[in-house]
Amino acid sequence: MLASFAALGFPNCGGALDATHIPIRAPEHRAAHFTNKKGYCSIVLQALVDHRGHFLDVCAGWSGRAHDARILSNSGLFRRLEVGTYFPRQELTVRDVPMPICIIGDVAYPLLPWLMLPYTGRPDQNWARFNDHLNRARNQVECAFGCLKARFHCLLTHLEMGERNATEVVAMCCVLHNVVVRRGEAFLPTWIAAEAQTYEQPNT
Repeated sequence: MLASFAALGFPNCGGALDATHIPIRAPEHRAAHFTNKKGYCSIVLQALVDHRGHFLDVCAGWSGRAHDARILSNSGLFRRLEVGTYFPRQELTVRDVPMPICIIGDVAYPLLPWLMLPYTGRPDQNWARFNDHLNRARNQVECAFGCLKARFHCLLTHLEMGERNATEVVAMCCVLHNVVVRRGEAFLPTWIAAEAQTYEQPNT
């Protein structure tokens, strides 16, 4: 996996992190709690994926109002990365400086020793090159979300069930996605067309 992310221009990367909103039926008496910035009820799926779009870690079920950074900081993934138990002890040395394995995310997340983000503002040439490499590698998680929803159309419209059952359905879709990715089963590009016409994702 490290070699594959290195081939995408981001060495020593152990995964790409992002979150996506899954539309759900408005919970009775609690619709406001689940209404996201785009005005529909949703639960959030946070995922770490590898270079193949394989889900390495998922955290589903937070309300659509929750910020991506809050979800991360309360996840098991965060705790394991903080104490250094998620990845094996493997480091890349750059000019005699040990560089631990990191993951990559977008600017919705905080910059951490193990979480690399794009430079913001007006980057110079070096910063722009860094951002290009990071975004190319991070695109794997966006593609994984697109393929997940294209395969399982129940994730494209309101899940007609309580939020607890909806959370389990989302998690199981991720498991089944991994199975078909491992088996190398066909994915038709035309499936993406349906995914692209669904609910707009909030910026969190």
